[in-house]
Amino acid sequence: MNILLSFFSIAILLLNVLWWIIIVQAILSWLLAFNVLNTSSPAVRSIAVALDRLTAPLYRPIRRIMPDFGGIDFSPMVVLILILIVQKLLAGAAMDIATSAT
Repeated sequence: MNILLSFFSIAILLLNVLWWIIIVQAILSWLLAFNVLNTSSPAVRSIAVALDRLTAPLYRPIRRIMPDFGGIDFSPMVVLILILIVQKLLAGAAMDIATSAT
Protein backbone atom coordinates (compact mmCIF):
# COMPACT_ATOMS: atom_id res chain seq x y z
CA MET A 1 0.00 0.00 0.00
CA ASN A 2 2.83 2.42 0.78
CA ILE A 3 4.26 1.96 -2.70
CA LEU A 4 0.91 2.84 -4.28
CA LEU A 5 0.62 5.93 -2.09
CA SER A 6 4.16 6.89 -3.11
CA PHE A 7 3.19 6.64 -6.78
CA PHE A 8 0.20 8.89 -6.13
CA SER A 9 2.37 11.47 -4.38
CA ILE A 10 4.95 11.36 -7.20
CA ALA A 11 2.18 11.84 -9.77
CA ILE A 12 0.81 14.80 -7.83
CA LEU A 13 4.32 16.28 -7.59
CA LEU A 14 4.84 15.92 -11.35
CA LEU A 15 1.48 17.56 -11.98
CA ASN A 16 2.59 20.46 -9.74
CA VAL A 17 5.77 20.84 -11.79
CA LEU A 18 3.71 20.80 -14.99
CA TRP A 19 1.40 23.42 -13.46
CA TRP A 20 4.33 25.78 -12.91
CA ILE A 21 5.78 25.12 -16.36
CA ILE A 22 2.47 26.17 -17.90
CA ILE A 23 2.25 29.28 -15.69
CA VAL A 24 5.82 30.34 -16.61
CA GLN A 25 5.16 29.65 -20.30
CA ALA A 26 1.97 31.74 -20.25
CA ILE A 27 3.67 34.67 -18.52
CA LEU A 28 6.63 34.46 -20.88
CA SER A 29 4.32 34.47 -23.90
CA TRP A 30 2.60 37.61 -22.58
CA LEU A 31 5.96 39.30 -22.03
CA LEU A 32 6.99 38.41 -25.56
CA ALA A 33 3.67 39.55 -27.03
CA PHE A 34 3.93 42.97 -25.38
CA ASN A 35 7.63 43.32 -26.33
CA VAL A 36 8.78 43.42 -22.72
CA LEU A 37 11.27 40.68 -23.57
CA ASN A 38 13.14 40.53 -26.84
CA THR A 39 13.39 37.28 -28.80
CA SER A 40 16.69 38.37 -30.32
CA SER A 41 18.29 37.39 -27.03
CA PRO A 42 19.50 33.78 -27.31
CA ALA A 43 18.65 32.99 -23.68
CA VAL A 44 15.08 34.27 -23.93
CA ARG A 45 14.56 32.53 -27.27
CA SER A 46 15.91 29.19 -26.01
CA ILE A 47 13.72 29.32 -22.88
CA ALA A 48 10.66 30.23 -24.95
CA VAL A 49 11.32 27.42 -27.44
CA ALA A 50 11.94 24.87 -24.67
CA LEU A 51 8.74 25.80 -22.83
CA ASP A 52 6.79 25.76 -26.07
CA ARG A 53 8.07 22.29 -26.90
CA LEU A 54 7.08 21.07 -23.44
CA THR A 55 3.57 22.50 -23.55
CA ALA A 56 2.60 22.23 -27.23
CA PRO A 57 1.68 18.51 -27.05
CA LEU A 58 -0.70 19.31 -24.20
CA TYR A 59 -2.29 22.27 -25.95
CA ARG A 60 -2.65 20.71 -29.40
CA PRO A 61 -5.68 18.44 -28.74
CA ILE A 62 -7.44 21.18 -26.80
CA ARG A 63 -6.86 23.73 -29.56
CA ARG A 64 -8.47 21.31 -32.03
CA ILE A 65 -11.62 21.07 -29.92
CA MET A 66 -12.00 24.66 -28.72
CA PRO A 67 -13.39 27.35 -31.03
CA ASP A 68 -11.17 30.20 -32.18
CA PHE A 69 -11.42 33.21 -29.85
CA GLY A 70 -9.27 35.48 -31.97
CA GLY A 71 -6.00 36.40 -30.30
CA ILE A 72 -6.85 34.81 -26.95
CA ASP A 73 -5.66 31.27 -26.30
CA PHE A 74 -7.62 29.51 -23.56
CA SER A 75 -5.86 26.16 -23.92
CA PRO A 76 -3.39 26.80 -21.03
CA MET A 77 -6.32 27.55 -18.73
CA VAL A 78 -8.09 24.36 -19.82
CA VAL A 79 -4.94 22.31 -19.17
CA LEU A 80 -4.55 23.90 -15.73
CA ILE A 81 -8.16 23.03 -14.87
CA LEU A 82 -7.59 19.45 -16.06
CA ILE A 83 -4.45 19.24 -13.91
CA LEU A 84 -6.44 20.38 -10.88
CA ILE A 85 -9.12 17.77 -11.58
CA VAL A 86 -6.56 14.97 -11.92
CA GLN A 87 -4.80 16.09 -8.74
CA LYS A 88 -8.08 16.03 -6.81
CA LEU A 89 -8.89 12.57 -8.16
CA LEU A 90 -5.43 11.26 -7.23
CA ALA A 91 -5.63 12.78 -3.77
CA GLY A 92 -9.07 11.26 -3.24
CA ALA A 93 -7.91 7.85 -4.40
CA ALA A 94 -4.87 8.08 -2.13
CA MET A 95 -7.12 8.96 0.82
CA ASP A 96 -9.37 5.99 0.05
CA ILE A 97 -6.40 3.66 -0.10
CA ALA A 98 -4.90 5.09 3.09
CA THR A 99 -8.14 4.79 5.06
CA SER A 100 -8.96 1.31 3.79
CA ALA A 101 -5.49 0.07 4.75
CA THR A 102 -5.98 0.87 8.40
